Amino acid sequence: MDGMQPAPEPLTQHIQRVIARVRAYDRRHPAAWDLHLTGLCVSVALLDHATGGWRAVARSTEAPDWLVIALNLGFAVPLLWRRGHPLAVLLAMTPVALVNAWTGTVLQAAMLQLVVVYNIALRLPLRTLAWTAPLTIAPVLVLAVRHPLNGWNQELVPPLMSIAVAALAGIAVRTRRDYTEALEDRARRLEIERDQQARLAAAAERARIAREMHDIIGHNLSVITGLADGGRYAAAKSPERAAQALDAIAGTSRQALTELRRLLDVLRDDHQHPEAGLAPQPALTDLDQLIDGVRAAGLPVRLTTHGTPALPPGRQLTVYRVVQEALTNTLKHGGPGATADIALSYAGRGAATVTVTDTGHGARPVHGTPTGRGLPGMRERTALYGGTLEAGPRPLPERGWRVRLHLPEEPPP
Repeated sequence: MDGMQPAPEPLTQHIQRVIARVRAYDRRHPAAWDLHLTGLCVSVALLDHATGGWRAVARSTEAPDWLVIALNLGFAVPLLWRRGHPLAVLLAMTPVALVNAWTGTVLQAAMLQLVVVYNIALRLPLRTLAWTAPLTIAPVLVLAVRHPLNGWNQELVPPLMSIAVAALAGIAVRTRRDYTEALEDRARRLEIERDQQARLAAAAERARIAREMHDIIGHNLSVITGLADGGRYAAAKSPERAAQALDAIAGTSRQALTELRRLLDVLRDDHQHPEAGLAPQPALTDLDQLIDGVRAAGLPVRLTTHGTPALPPGRQLTVYRVVQEALTNTLKHGGPGATADIALSYAGRGAATVTVTDTGHGARPVHGTPTGRGLPGMRERTALYGGTLEAGPRPLPERGWRVRLHLPEEPPP
């Protein structure tokens, strides 16, 4: 409701936001953060000496002031390099800690060794922790032997527990950091893989569209060209034949425009044409209409069929497009007087063999021509169903071209 006050922010979220800001500042200005922390520790250590607070916990107050100041600085100043060289810092602190224990001064600044142990567990290989044991336990043993105050349990257990807690804290933070980095790296790799999959899908879709447009436009333009050539020759001798050629050109053009418009409607993203994808693709039942159009363009075609066609729609489209492309190439390159034969053979579970031969003698495109999309498109369609496609000149002494498609049986469900 409008009059309701927003719920107060949980304390944990506020703390997390503050911690995130501190970490962000630390990443941007590591040297400044180290200087601030080291300066704070030095100030607290010197204040402890100035107020004499160290005497309340010391086991011996006979150490001169200069030595107490030196010990405080020896514990606090090396913290400036704790992140870059934590093991070297601990080695530098060890003599200071031994003198602190030997004299019985027992400065509170000695606890800064735990910060260094934490950084060793956080930043160095875990086997390096083995070096921290003798370096941190030696001062504890010296103090227990030199200035005994309680039993051995009370002398050793609390310092050892503090060292173990510091090491475990460093290991826990390191584990969480490594896990977070692994998740971030995995997210980056998944994002890259997603982008790659999107690019591959877009490339495959572009190839499919180019293949469909080539089959639609290329074939119909070849038929229109053949009809126009025939109509031009018939115009002088038989006006009726010329009119029939013009009618056929008009029909073929409308069919090409219809198929092209349907393909372009599928590409639209505005959902204004939801019925665009519902138009059926060409199938085997459309072969007769395709062959009639080619015959009208001046290419005699003979069709023979063996077996009963029982192919799923995808395989029917492949057969149709291969026959269409083969006849289109014959129209374009076969030359005058060329004829074409189509042999269709069907077997069980979607198997089919299609052979298209012609008697043309015109020049054919080279298989590796980069601008030609006919043969590559046929091979791509064939590869979808694990089939094989052969295209090339017929063996001598025969002339012409042969295209042979074989689709194997579908695997059992």
